[in-house]
Amino acid sequence: MEKVWFITGVGRGMGTNFAKAALNAGHKVVATGRNPDAVAKAIGEAENLMVVQLDVTRPVDAQSAVKAAVDRFGTIDVLINNAAHFYGGFFEELAPDQIERQLQVALIGPMNVTRAVLPAMRKQRSGHIISISSGAGISGFEFNSAYAASKFALEGWMDSLQPEVSPFGIHTTIVNPGFFRTELLTEASSTFANPTIEDYADRRAGYMTFFNKQNGQQSGDPNKLAKALLMIASEAEPPRRFIAGADAIGIAEQKIADLRSQIDAYRDLSTSMAYED
Repeated sequence: MEKVWFITGVGRGMGTNFAKAALNAGHKVVATGRNPDAVAKAIGEAENLMVVQLDVTRPVDAQSAVKAAVDRFGTIDVLINNAAHFYGGFFEELAPDQIERQLQVALIGPMNVTRAVLPAMRKQRSGHIISISSGAGISGFEFNSAYAASKFALEGWMDSLQPEVSPFGIHTTIVNPGFFRTELLTEASSTFANPTIEDYADRRAGYMTFFNKQNGQQSGDPNKLAKALLMIASEAEPPRRFIAGADAIGIAEQKIADLRSQIDAYRDLSTSMAYED
């Protein structure tokens, strides 16, 4: 069944793969990005394609982009909150404005766009909100404190949003990709903390070497993830969470094991907190 897909962050990275896959499957696509020329260049031309300028951190942009989409296509069936930027570094070295920017792009941005889209979905009593999280939304990692914080918050919001909108026939899905071969680790999509504390120097150098080697060598194929999202979006009851990639499954399984271990280690103490009558 033909649907209208609204996708953020299409100028580069996985957003491009998502938009092309949806178009090739016969859907209508609203492809958005801060630079509409870059979006158009990345996607090309198609009859069912609409390119719209959207900075997800600006609520006025979200409202304007959604209005333009509904004016042309009548509704929005699938929203993919994909726009992203990676702020890497140790917490002490990350500047407050870098942490705020990370939260603005990865948390407040999806909230802005979803708030703008929900009236259309409520009106038609159907819709599907897909938010791209990360393995770092399941488990935190050093040198990723700001990024993990934004993804943990995104997941808490999505988990809470689900029961709020499900009575209107609206589904939600959190996607946790592992390492996919995208542009996330390039200079255009990543910002790193300035080295300021000598105690972190050796580990910082190790992580910078790791990220530089990973760029362009990640094991995940974004085209396969795009096809998976097409399949999930076609289901009558899509999953509330989709863990994408063997590495992401490994992270999730380790997190489950760690939680179980921590629960069991302090079960007696944890269950002794009730008032004694």
